[in-house]
Amino acid sequence: MKKYLRIALTCWLALTFLIIAQIAAVYLRNGMDGINLFIQQWPLSNLAVTLEATAYTWICVGVILYLLINEKINAKNALFTAGFFLVVLVYLNVLRERFRYGDYQYYLEAATALYKNQTLPDTYLYLPLWATILQFIVPLGDQGMLAILWTMNIIMLGLFYVMLVRVLEKYEFSNHLAVIITVIFMLLNTPLHRTLGYVQVNLLVMVLIMYSMLTLPKNAFISALMMALAIHLKTSPAVLVLAFVFERNWKWMMWFALTFIMIAIIPIALEGIHPYLDYFTNIGILTRITDTNFHDTSFDSFFRFLNPFFHIEIETTRLITIGAKAALGLSTLYVMLQNVRKHTFVKSETENKNLLNAMPSLFIVMTLTSPIVWDHHGMFVALSFLLLIKCIESPALWMWFAFAYLQEFVMPSFDFFPWSFGRLIAPLIVLWIMWHITKNKQTPTFFPAANRWFEKLVF
Repeated sequence: MKKYLRIALTCWLALTFLIIAQIAAVYLRNGMDGINLFIQQWPLSNLAVTLEATAYTWICVGVILYLLINEKINAKNALFTAGFFLVVLVYLNVLRERFRYGDYQYYLEAATALYKNQTLPDTYLYLPLWATILQFIVPLGDQGMLAILWTMNIIMLGLFYVMLVRVLEKYEFSNHLAVIITVIFMLLNTPLHRTLGYVQVNLLVMVLIMYSMLTLPKNAFISALMMALAIHLKTSPAVLVLAFVFERNWKWMMWFALTFIMIAIIPIALEGIHPYLDYFTNIGILTRITDTNFHDTSFDSFFRFLNPFFHIEIETTRLITIGAKAALGLSTLYVMLQNVRKHTFVKSETENKNLLNAMPSLFIVMTLTSPIVWDHHGMFVALSFLLLIKCIESPALWMWFAFAYLQEFVMPSFDFFPWSFGRLIAPLIVLWIMWHITKNKQTPTFFPAANRWFEKLVF
């Protein structure tokens, strides 16, 4: 078998060399005009994305052959490796078919504004670090930035797969069960599709957060740095710091404060203080929005829809929204304390038990208290949902969980009130389940049995 694999890899290398040689020869002879004779852009396709998807798929084939020949794939990691390439190859094909990408243009506009020493546009709602970094690739233009951010998202897709498996293992899932859950979760996932389709930074943020969880307590500096970076990319992860406080790791807290400040200084050193002032101005504008978007499943958007229907004043709606978020915050705090006290998600002797038990509920409040909650923000409650698999015993709770999971991750995006707000209700159901399972005094039987069964599978 190894003989045929070596022949296949040799053919792969030869074809790769021939492709590169052809491109080089055509370019040296006729420049880009010659290259354009050999490439066609199909209608409703993005040529840069098509070429990237094709190249990365071809590279994956070569990597698989290399791993097989050098016996890097064995019984212990075969399922993990197969799942990784399955997810990546499926999304390379899915994303190749998309011809229009959205949110990266907001990043481009913000980066271009900084590049030209202008005010940040009101569509940019993040701390200025991301735009500050991206301004250095503004000269590459629209397609150049899309190509780089698209590639970054493919890399983050692979890293998210690895991180999610490792985090589930940290929560006592067996490797086989963690891999199977991760593959199913990633292949049928509307928020993930939209994250990749709009070239959003959600995957990067989640990779940073999960890496921060995995590296504590072995490396407090790296853990703190990853969390600080995540907050500078999307402000909402700041609430997750509360989970780290429960660990009473003062070294981590010191490193977090220091790294957060040092990162914050980067935009100031390059652009001055005005990007931060623009950020606060844009957040203020966001709070004054008066209409509803059914793809925005926040409390704000939900209650604003009631204004014209029930003739409610916008000021009253804002007070109702603040009240709803305050109630969510207090409820989450209570559930989190119960999860920490009862060791809901990990046992009392587990390393970083307080952090791991506090995190799942905080992801919910992190997501739903935001003034805008788009469909793709569902990626932030991934762990909140998946970790319940090890805790639910009651058939009734399984039904509620299945309904919530359907609303959050399976249903496509659509615009029909109130059903499109299922992604507002789903995390609330999960929070209620988190509270309900703290009252269960029986020893769980389903999860240990499933863990053992999947671990016995031979691949």
